[in-house]
Amino acid sequence: MTAHELTSSDFTDANEPFSLFGTWLKDAEESEVNDPTAVALATVDPDGLPNLRMVLLKGFDERGFVFYTNFESQKGREILATPKAAMCFHWKSLRRQVRLRGPVEIVSDEEADEYFKTRPRGSRIGAWASKQSRPLESRFALEKSVAEYTARYAIGEIPRPQYWSGFRIRPISIEFWHDRPFRLHDRIEFRRAAPEGGWTKVRMYP
Repeated sequence: MTAHELTSSDFTDANEPFSLFGTWLKDAEESEVNDPTAVALATVDPDGLPNLRMVLLKGFDERGFVFYTNFESQKGREILATPKAAMCFHWKSLRRQVRLRGPVEIVSDEEADEYFKTRPRGSRIGAWASKQSRPLESRFALEKSVAEYTARYAIGEIPRPQYWSGFRIRPISIEFWHDRPFRLHDRIEFRRAAPEGGWTKVRMYP
C-alpha cells in the first residue's frame, strides 16, 4: 500500500471532518502538480440560477473554509445577497473528492488585513486595479489602471481595499469520496443541523 492509498480505517476512525480534511489536503500538497488548494465554488444569482468557478482555499479550521475576493465581483455580490455556498475539491492524482456546503460569513477585518499583507505586491495592486467581473473595454485599460495604482502606492504599504475581503463557509455537511474499482466508491458524509452543532457520520451508497 502506498502512502496515499486508503484503508477502511481512514473513514471509520474519523469522528469529525476537519482533521480528516487536513490529512487529505496534506496528501494533495504532496501529489498534485498544480494548486492543491484549488476548489470549485458554487453560488446562486438572484433568480436562483447557480454559478460555478474555481477559487483558492486560503485557510480552514473548525470554524470553516476561507477564500478571498472582491465583494463587488459576481461571486461577492451573490454571496452577500444569498449567504450560502458550496465547494468541491477534486484531487485527480489521489482519485479523491471532498464537497461541502453551508452558510457563509465575512471574515474579520483583522483576518483580511493579515492575509492581504501576505499577498505579492503585484496581487495587492491588482486588487485595486481590477473591477472584477465587470466589462473591460481593452487589455490596455487594465494595464493603465495597474500602472496608475503602482505609481500611487510606489512607496510604503498598500492598504486593503474596503471592497476586498474574505468569506468563510461554515459547513453543515462535508462528504469525502474515494474512487474504488467498478464504481463502488467509498463515500462518507458528516452532517449537522447548524454550524455550531455536533457531527453525525453516515456511510453512503456510491
